[in-house]
Amino acid sequence: MSEAIGFLIHDTARLFRRELNERMRHSGVTALQWRLLAYLARNEGSNQVKLAEFLEVEPITLSRMIDRLADAGMLSRRRDPDDRRAWRLYLEDKSLPLIDELRAASATLTEAAQEGLTKEEREKLADLVERMRQNLSRKACDAKQPEQAA
Repeated sequence: MSEAIGFLIHDTARLFRRELNERMRHSGVTALQWRLLAYLARNEGSNQVKLAEFLEVEPITLSRMIDRLADAGMLSRRRDPDDRRAWRLYLEDKSLPLIDELRAASATLTEAAQEGLTKEEREKLADLVERMRQNLSRKACDAKQPEQAA
C-alpha cells in the first residue's frame, strides 16, 4: 500500500466534507454548524463541554456558534439538572427539516462515494472502519484515565 491508512481516511473524510458543504451551501449553515446539528440529532441533551470535545473546538467558539443557532431558532439551551453551571442542548422543530435534508444529502453522497463496491465490500469497509474507530476511542479513553498505582 503506497499511502498510510490514516492519510487515506483523513483525505477521504476531507473530500466528503467538502462535497457535502457544497451540496448544503444554500442552507446558510456552516459546515461546523452542520456537524453540531448532526451530533445533537444523535445525542440530544449533550452538554457543551462534551460537544466542544467532539467537534474539537474551543468552548468560546462553540458558545458563539450555539448563540447563532439559538438565535435562528434551531436549538435551545436548558439548564443541566445535575450541574447548575452547565447547559444541555436540544434541537428545536425548525432544525428538523434541515437535518432531514442533511441526512438525504449525506446518503446520496455516501452512495456516490461507494460506487462500484459490492454490498459485501460496503459492509466489510464499514465494519473495518468501525473497529478502527473503537480501537482509537478506547486508546483515547485509556489515555485520559489516571495511572493506577502499582
